[in-house]
Amino acid sequence: MAQGGPDAAGRSGCGPAPRGSAAKLTVILKEGDGSTTPCKTRTMERVPETGEDVGIEAETSTGPLSAPEFLLDARAVMAAVETVIDGKRDVIELATTVLLAEGHLLVEDVPGVGKTMLARALARSVDCTVSRIQFTPDLLPSDITGVSVFNQAARDFEFKPGPVFANIVIGDEINRASPKTQSALLESMEERQVSVDGATYELPDPFTVIATQNPVEMEGTYALPEAQRDRFMARISMGYPDAANEASMLRQREQGSPLDRLRPVVTISRLQRMIRTVREVYVSPAVEQYVVAIAAGTRADRELRLGASPRATLQLVRAAKARAALDGRDFVLPDDIDALAVSVLAHRLMPAKSSGGYGREALADIAARIVQATPVPLGASGTA
Repeated sequence: MAQGGPDAAGRSGCGPAPRGSAAKLTVILKEGDGSTTPCKTRTMERVPETGEDVGIEAETSTGPLSAPEFLLDARAVMAAVETVIDGKRDVIELATTVLLAEGHLLVEDVPGVGKTMLARALARSVDCTVSRIQFTPDLLPSDITGVSVFNQAARDFEFKPGPVFANIVIGDEINRASPKTQSALLESMEERQVSVDGATYELPDPFTVIATQNPVEMEGTYALPEAQRDRFMARISMGYPDAANEASMLRQREQGSPLDRLRPVVTISRLQRMIRTVREVYVSPAVEQYVVAIAAGTRADRELRLGASPRATLQLVRAAKARAALDGRDFVLPDDIDALAVSVLAHRLMPAKSSGGYGREALADIAARIVQATPVPLGASGTA
């Protein structure tokens, strides 16, 4: 059994063992606090070069993970997605942050830049249930939530679940469906349940919606209602790849899509433990005051007629906890709030003027200005 010892930085612990030819990674995990404490190993599937299934070890524990375990799995998820999405590390990190914070993600950009590919890669990196909904103008709410049908054998109605009953739901071009159909997701995204014909059905845990949409200026789109936008934890934009990454993409995809070779790197039970780890991250009262002050600033700003909701402050804190955990910390810093505030808040804001010059970029600039103008309370930079 391998022994844990101090690393080059003087920390006492264990690290990952070298990658083997079987496309598995033997993770050496430290047990205890002493540098001479024996370590245990856990073999998990990572992204295999051969594309073969090598299996993922079943979880026997349900509690939060240690920091090394959490970081190893989180980095494995991001590395898996990076094999599909070239040169978008910041976008991948934010998408992973939303997943670990139990939020929903809205990916908005022009067609063809990899919005759906990002959603599919993130979903495929986790061994969980995944469904996909193509939002079209003729889509009905029951096509999403499910419907009760009459069973002649039982002489009774039985519920047939819709595609929303999955751990990760991918919504393609959500703003091409009518507002009536978009509203079918309101209850499920907020309360993790669906109500049909007087009965309530719980959704799987965890539950995340990753929706893509084209800019509202494009033909055949319906702007998402304010209540729908407010349920998305964050909105991100893919952007065009740089020349080097675009050229690399051309070479790598001549023989097929890398998504076909992507295999899960964490189980659903492991993801649940990662989420529990994020919940344990500490948020000081000073940081909470900082978040509240930023939200109050959006509500009082003269350029906005709709500021951040209380739901927005809750989701900003949850996202900040996930970012802190991804950075190896068990406490939130104001820097976490600053880094996420625009992505979490901008899509919820509405300009004071109903027309003219207030697009997505302008609202993001307003949110950034408010964050920059909000003073950081004393004591917000420490753990207590």
